[in-house]
Amino acid sequence: MSDDFSMDELVRELDKERARIIISKDIRRYNKPTTVISGLQDRKDAPEITKKMKTKIGTGGTFKDGKIILQGDHRDTVKAMLIAMGFGEDAIEVM
Repeated sequence: MSDDFSMDELVRELDKERARIIISKDIRRYNKPTTVISGLQDRKDAPEITKKMKTKIGTGGTFKDGKIILQGDHRDTVKAMLIAMGFGEDAIEVM
């Protein structure tokens, strides 16, 4: 079982390096900006990543339709957080 766990961790780390993540700003209800992070839909820990971001930034948000949607424009902060979580800087595109 120990080997399965370490193999799982290895696959997760490889996914982090291969993932193509796009961070963009969108205008939603009442002309308010939101930060939309796409490219994490295949990750099982995406809801946990969403929760960490919401707590760290201090904003509302959700994981819906394979995208993380945060209230407000937090593109630079989100990029820094993803890099700190181990995602490759080359794989993150900010629009």
